Order: sequence, then C-alpha cells, then structure tokens
Amino acid sequence: MKTDILIIGSGLAGVISAIVSADKGKKVILITKTKTLLSGNTPHAQGGIIFKGINDSPEKLKSDILKAGAGNCWNPAIEELVNNGSKYVKKWLIDRFNIPFDQSEDTLHLTSEAAHSEPRIIHVKDQTGKGIQEKILTEVNNHPNIQILTEHFAVDLLTLSHHSKNPIDIYKKPACFGAIVLDMNSAEIFPIKAKNTILASGGLGQIYLHTSNPEEARGDGIAMAWRAGVRCFNLEYIQFHPTTLFHDTGRFLISEALRGEGAILIDKNGREFMSNFHSDGSLAPRDIVSRGIHQTMLDTGHPCVYLDISHKKSSEIINRFPAIYNKCIEIGIDITKEQIPVVPSAHYSCGGIGVNSVGKTSLKRLYAIGEVSCTGLHGANRLASSSLLECLVWGVNTGIDVSIERDENNYFPEIWSWEQEYKEIDPALIAQDWLTIKNTMWNYVGLIRTKDRLIRARTILRHLQSEIEEFYRKVKLTREILELRNGVQTALSVVSATLESRESRGTHFIQENE
Repeated sequence: MKTDILIIGSGLAGVISAIVSADKGKKVILITKTKTLLSGNTPHAQGGIIFKGINDSPEKLKSDILKAGAGNCWNPAIEELVNNGSKYVKKWLIDRFNIPFDQSEDTLHLTSEAAHSEPRIIHVKDQTGKGIQEKILTEVNNHPNIQILTEHFAVDLLTLSHHSKNPIDIYKKPACFGAIVLDMNSAEIFPIKAKNTILASGGLGQIYLHTSNPEEARGDGIAMAWRAGVRCFNLEYIQFHPTTLFHDTGRFLISEALRGEGAILIDKNGREFMSNFHSDGSLAPRDIVSRGIHQTMLDTGHPCVYLDISHKKSSEIINRFPAIYNKCIEIGIDITKEQIPVVPSAHYSCGGIGVNSVGKTSLKRLYAIGEVSCTGLHGANRLASSSLLECLVWGVNTGIDVSIERDENNYFPEIWSWEQEYKEIDPALIAQDWLTIKNTMWNYVGLIRTKDRLIRARTILRHLQSEIEEFYRKVKLTREILELRNGVQTALSVVSATLESRESRGTHFIQENE
C-alpha cells in the first residue's frame, strides 16, 4: 500500500491531522490496533479543554503552564499554545465541528482546575474528550480522502537503515517512509509506504500497575521511535493523577474538575490534609497532590484517601458529573452523599518523542503528535486540561506541514520481504511478563524514586527484554506479543531517562538512599 500520509493512532491529535491534510487533497491512511476509532486516552479525558477566561490573557496562561511545569517548559511551545490555542478551539471545535460544550446563561460554562489562576476550561459534562472525538469521527469516517484500517498494528517504522535493500541508502540522511503493519484479523504482515508518517499512538500508562489509561496505552509509539533511533526527551516525567477510584473492579479517573468545583481531599479520619503540603490545598499541582496523598496513606496506614463533594447540591453534582456519578453508583457509592475512595495512578507522559512546533521529529519524514510526543510544553508536570489543547494545536500544525509537497519525500526504496513465523506463544508467559513490568515500574519507578530502585529496575527489565526479544523472533506475531515487546522497551526507556535525571523536579521525585 502507498499513501501521501500514514497516521498511526486515532486519538484527537491523529484525527485532527487527518482532517486537515485530507481537506488539502492529500490521501491519508489512518490505522489503529483497536476495533473502533473511539479509543486511546482521548475518550477518557473528562475535565475539559483550555479556552479563555473572562479576565484571562496569554500571559496568565503562560505563567500557569510554567508554574505547573516546574519551570522546565520550552518557551516556543508555550508561545505556540497560548497564542493559537483559543483561536483553534473557536475555528475547529466550535465553528467547524460544533462540539456541544456546556453553556451557562447562553455563554460557554467556564470552570477551573488545579494550578489554574482563572476559570478558563470548557467542557462537555464530564466526558469532554468523548464529546469532541465522537463529533470529529463522524467526519473522518465519511471523508473521501481518508482510508481507515482498524485492528491494524504498526510493527515497526520503515527506515532506510533498517529496511532498504540498497546498501547505498545507509549513507543517506536517515528517513522514515512508512511502517510495517500487521492485519490482526488475517495475520498478514505488509508495508504501508508513505511520503510522511505521523505517530499519534498515545500514552504508556499500562506499563504501571495502577493507571487511569485504557488497555491500549502500552507505549507503542515510544518503542517504535526508540528502535528507529529517534530522539526522545523528558521520559522521566510521568504524571500520576492524584485521584482515581480505588475499588476492586479497577481504577477509574475521578476528574480534577471535582476539586475545581469544590471537592476536598480528606484522610480516613475525615481530616483535610493537603493544606499541610501546599497553600493551594486540594487544588495544588498534580505532582504535589499525588505525593501528598501517597504520604498521607503511609502516615495513616490506609490504602486510600477520600474525595468529598457531598456538601454541594445533589442536582448540581449529577448534572455536572454524570459519568462519574453513574460509575460510582454502579459499585454502590453515591457521591452526592458519600466520600469517594481514591488513589494516585499513572496518568500522562509529559515527555516523549522530541518534536518542533509542527510535529517534526529528528528523523526525516516522521512526525509525532499528542501524548507520544514531547513538544516541551508540559515541562516536568502537565497543567490540567492542557493535553487536549496540545493535541488540537499540534494536530492542526502537523496536518498543514505534512501537506506541503517536497521532492525529497518521494523516495521509496525496495525493501526486504517479511517472513511470518507460526509458533504459538504461551499466554502464561505474556501474563507473567506484564506483571513483572507493571510491578517493577510501580515499585521502583513510581511516585518516589531512589537510585538503588532505579538500578534494580534496569537490571530486571534488561534481562526481561532479552527474553522477550528471543521469543518475538520465533513466534507468530499477534497484538499480544507486539504490545509486550513495546511495553518492555518503553519501560526501559523511561528507566534510562530517570537514571540520568538526578534533580528532583515536578513529577520526577528522587529520594536519597538511606
């Protein structure tokens, strides 16, 4: 297969770039490993997207981003977002796609979240990501220039150095010209060649034991880029969301917006505790709240803390947070009357594949957007509700840039054919290896890190990776083995970055070994 643009991933960043480039007449192939395009972290984004407050300004938003990011943000990225973000929301989400954002007296309802100095966040109830994604996908599914391939897994990026049959190509400037793809239904493996390739594969939360991310968030894009030699940045900055539902049925994100609307964090004895850690109390930046909860759990010997919004009117709670209310009702908790048990969970990767303001990576013809990328915007800790806006801004910018015709992008070398193996893999190996990855990352590379823990994690994961690579070469390729291979590589990449970063900053907290 051959196309102008190959997009790997169907979250907000991927579908926006697809629409922008397809509108410009480019042929786009969009692939996702899931059965539906409504996948990834975007549909799980509850709180909202940054727009602009009544007394707001780009300078105020910039200050909030820098403060949340512990001063480690890249200034050009902040300028790009604060200068174009609200314009893009108006042009694309409000005018083009008519997203049904909540209203208050005929104007957009503005709410606040942690570390925001102004109420500037617009939302679709407590299902903002889903509300945006569903509307955009209606157009993606019907666009004549977009071909959609669901249940197709990108095995690896096609690069001159790894896949070209022409030995002269290794002397050319490294470039990407598509990807090797597995059709998960037919088990066929084939190349999709593209003038430009966009990685929009999302997050990596599933390499941790506790995460708010969906099952598909395994770090696939980071692993593919790492193997191709693409530069990655800030992988040590893993943001842990302070409040996910603590229950035997699993973790469920309890939006920051609850605290923005007045919910208070309390310990098992009913005492408010975040004022002991920060002047903003329950609305402090996420890394501080997460560690405050972690420390309180240790101090009280209790497996969770509690979030209390029961002092608000029942009708207001149910109308503003219907998804959270219904989820909690399913397990027997009425949030209008009871406290919600919560714990921190791996939520967002502030780092990723290094890109510029139009999504270009260090590898020619390869772009990265969304959570898999590192624009430099988030620094050491992401400001609440900035992720969807980053997806929008860089999705639009990248869609424009990949649509520019460049002669150098028309080179497609002859490549080696792929030989599929047929040995079946033991599912017990997959399950056990994932337990090793998740527990290692949670216990040694989690909220609080030490050098000894990190060295232990690297040793465990290096050994495991050699085992996984050995049976990867021998077995029939499936989604399960590809995700495992990518998961261990991504985990190792995070550990490597964390070991090199010796200064505690933002989400990266190093404790001196005793």
